[in-house]
Amino acid sequence: MAIPYNPYEPKPYERWTLRRMLDLQEDRFAEKGFWEFLGGEGAYPQLLDALEQAGIELRSGLDAYFGKYAQA
Repeated sequence: MAIPYNPYEPKPYERWTLRRMLDLQEDRFAEKGFWEFLGGEGAYPQLLDALEQAGIELRSGLDAYFGKYAQA
């Protein structure tokens, strides 16, 4: 099982429903483990950096777009 995002960050991914179904050390990749499995060692921090840069560059456009809905 692969989980690309950890909503519990900074705590480890701990979904209680998986505990009995999977060996959480062997049968699942969450967050960093998932991205580094796909892209190799160092892929996860590179992805975070790319997403942060995209957020910085797109921030004003996103704020303007979603701001239209916040006024309603």
